[in-house]
This record gives sequence, structure tokens and C-alpha cells, in this order.
Amino acid sequence: MPKKTIKTFHVEWLQVLDERGNCDEELRPPLSDKEIQKLYEWMVLARAFDEKAFKLQREGRLGTYASILGQEAAQVGSAFALQPGDWMFPSYREAGASIVRGLPLKMVFQYWSGDERGSRIPQGQNDFPITIPVGTQIPIATGAAWAAKAKGDKIAVMAYLGDGATSKGDFHEGLNFAGVFSLPVVFLCQNNHWAISVPVSRQTRAETLAQKAIAYGFDGIQVDGNDIFAVYKAAHEALGRARVGQGPTLIECVTYRIGDHTTADDATRYRTEEEVREWREKDPIDRLKRYMGKKGLWDEAYDHKVALESREQVEAAVAEEEAIPPPDPRDIFRYTFAELPEDLKEQMEHLFGSDGRPNP
Repeated sequence: MPKKTIKTFHVEWLQVLDERGNCDEELRPPLSDKEIQKLYEWMVLARAFDEKAFKLQREGRLGTYASILGQEAAQVGSAFALQPGDWMFPSYREAGASIVRGLPLKMVFQYWSGDERGSRIPQGQNDFPITIPVGTQIPIATGAAWAAKAKGDKIAVMAYLGDGATSKGDFHEGLNFAGVFSLPVVFLCQNNHWAISVPVSRQTRAETLAQKAIAYGFDGIQVDGNDIFAVYKAAHEALGRARVGQGPTLIECVTYRIGDHTTADDATRYRTEEEVREWREKDPIDRLKRYMGKKGLWDEAYDHKVALESREQVEAAVAEEEAIPPPDPRDIFRYTFAELPEDLKEQMEHLFGSDGRPNP
């Protein structure tokens, strides 16, 4: 039998901005001063949103909520690389990316309050609604990328996922299909080290998650997920390749979930205070702030202004969301079938009467 050549591989690691705010200027993407400040402002807004959402949940004004604390750079940096015509497929922990994409904050609060109208993405915004079941957004995003390629649309698709999703069949099916058909899709994995209580070491024996792309015939890159410059650079380049027909990319953003998995979780039961403290010192916002301070782009007055405006924007969104009239209970029946079956018509009339008013 003829011998097969076994190819060796390596996974690139990318860091541009270290924890002390020191930057490799040769690697830094060509962002203007205003763009760098905008990235900082989006991260501060995302954190203000997250803090408010957590408090609202504890007050019973939101349902179960998934915090993004500590993952702001991975979300803001990657979403900033998207163009308006590109499609974004989030999981349930991408509030920061949604903010950058322009989804009204009131709608994000509306969704987490349990009102499905928060999933009605505004016309013309190419974002898919939040996906709760782990990994299910991946093959859908791959399908959207296949459709874009078939139509000749010069766009890219970005699918967000967590490290836990790499253990789902949806992940492997989506990546395999994307590789076979060389589709314009970027898979953005936020490796925050914990899939609820399961550490990434129990998800895989592989040294990286990024290397999983190699089995499907395309590139994977591992980046410092708390370095917004590295995230943006990797996402910008991968999306650019996708748009010109050079196929998919898997980006692993190594970051950390500072908070609990959701407000229904207690992370102190499975991880140490020392581990959390170590990652707090790698805070993505503080890191960019240190760099901006060295460049004259940040001072105390600017920081106070950004924090105040962010809180005001979040409070205004909460007021808007809570002023929205409750949904019509008949919507339970209205949006499942194009034409309502007779048995459901009977149920609706039994509950609401022929005039549409609820029966006593």
C-alpha cells in the first residue's frame, strides 16, 4: 500500500494588547483614535447593561439572565468587524455584540423579561434572534452562508458559540458542511472556560479549540479574548476572506466568564475564588483604558462622561421596555400556523370568546 503523507499543523496565537496596556503597534489593526474610543465606549455600555440586567433579575423584573461580564472585548471587537450586510447568529450570551449591531437596548431587556417581541429584529438588520438551545445556531448560520454563496452575495456570516457548544453535534455538522462547501462563515467561539459547571478540560483533550477547524479543512486561530485589538484583527481578516470566497474560519477567543453561568447558577460550587480573581486582573476594559491613557485618549473626565452616559442610556431603555403594553394573550395561538387548525380555533374561542375578550 502506498504511504500517506501526514501533514503537521500549528495553531496561531494572537495577542496585540497585553494586560498592562502595552501594545505591539506593528500588529495593531489600523483603527483611528475615534474608533478606539468607540470600542471603549461600547464595552462600557455593554457592562452597564449587564450590571443593570443582573439587578433587574434579582428584583424579579427580568427572567433568568446570562451575564457577559468579562467577555466584552470578545463581543464588541468581533461585532465591530461585521459590515451591515453581514449576518450575525448569536447564542444567548451576546448582548455586547447586539449593542454594537444597533439592536435597541429596550428590545434586549424585553427579551430577557420573557416578552418574545424582543426577538422581532428590526427590518433591515441582519441579525438572527437569540438562540437558547446550545449549538443550534451553528448549522443555521452555515445554511445562511450556503444561501449567500449560491446567490452570489458578497457578504459574510458570523456565528457565536461557547466552548460547551464544541461538544454538540451541531458544531461538527456545521463546521464540516462549511468546510466541504467552502462557505463564507466565521465561527466565533468564546472559550470562557466553563460550560455551566463543566470545565473546558472535560470538553476536549485537544490543546486548543481552534485546532478543531483543521479536521474540516479550514483555518483556526486562537486569540486573547480579552484583547479587543486581537479579537477585531482576527475577525476583520476572517470576515474579509469569507467575503471574497476564501472559505470559513474558526476563531477561539480565550476569555473568562466572571459571573455565574446564569442567574440560576452558583459558580462558587465548582470554581475557586483565586481563579476568578486571577481573571479579574485581565479585565478587557481596564486593559484598553491603560492603553488609551498612554496615548492621550483617556482621562478621568472622559471616563466619568462615558460611564454617566452609559448608565443614562441603560436606564432610559429600561423605562421604555417597562412602558410597553403587555402582549395580547391571543398571540399564543396566532403565530404557530399560517392557518389556524379547527381545534386551536375552538380553544381560542373557548378562552377568549368570539369577540376576542378573555372569558371569565
